[in-house]
Amino acid sequence: MRPSATIVEVGPRDGLQNEKQIVSTADKLELIRLLRVAGFTRLEVTSFVSPRWVPQMADHEAVLNGTAPAPGLIRSVLVPNERGALSALAIGVEELAVFTSASESFAQKNINCSIAESLERFKPVAALAAEHGVRLRGYVSCSFECPYEGQIAPEAALAVAQALADLGCAEISLADTIGRAQSDRVDTLMRMAVGALPAEQLACHFHDTHGHALDNVDAALGWNIRIFDSAIGGLGGCPFAPGAAGNLSTVSLVAHLERAGYSMGLDMGAIEAAQRFSLQVRAPQS
Repeated sequence: MRPSATIVEVGPRDGLQNEKQIVSTADKLELIRLLRVAGFTRLEVTSFVSPRWVPQMADHEAVLNGTAPAPGLIRSVLVPNERGALSALAIGVEELAVFTSASESFAQKNINCSIAESLERFKPVAALAAEHGVRLRGYVSCSFECPYEGQIAPEAALAVAQALADLGCAEISLADTIGRAQSDRVDTLMRMAVGALPAEQLACHFHDTHGHALDNVDAALGWNIRIFDSAIGGLGGCPFAPGAAGNLSTVSLVAHLERAGYSMGLDMGAIEAAQRFSLQVRAPQS
């Protein structure tokens, strides 16, 4: 029996958030439908952030309302604070996601507060998640390198991951936000992380800015990490991270994991159809 791996498809949120041309709600919902057809059960569908900061996500209520619950489906929604969590929970969701950074400079640029302040802000979100019986997921941006501070000490990234675990996060995604990490640094952080937290509580989020993402996946696999984020069509990038290219492409990740002998329960033909659609909706309209 082949070992299993899990892909968290972040295209509808993290993939689309940085697109300058607004993608229609209908197209977002069609992309989510196509991803469901492909077999994805972990979908980051939208974020309840201020439209002033992320205009692409201004239709978050309509997108979440339009993504029906289904057995086995985990709809994840990024929330910056208690207000966003309450709005998402009022509609219905299986997972709330919070995001901070291993870099103080990036935290200030991205969420306008310190790392400590962000963790304090997440406490009511964690309480709401527990009260409503929904999962809590945490992201640690710039776990390896920051566009403002350079390389991040693995101890700093691990300290934030531990703080998120203490807060109640069932899963913590360690992110190479600008795609500069190489496998040796991934190996070092993963070794330290699995020494402090269960491997099944950890995920990795790689960008392929410099072509190292799949090597980094292999390094994480070596430490029994089996959960990876990716975006259909390699969509993505961060408006607050200069030089950040797109997320690791879902098609590339699935093909790589299948070649390595992992089972994900996904239909590659349907994934490729979703990729074609994702590239179509991001293309400039004439």
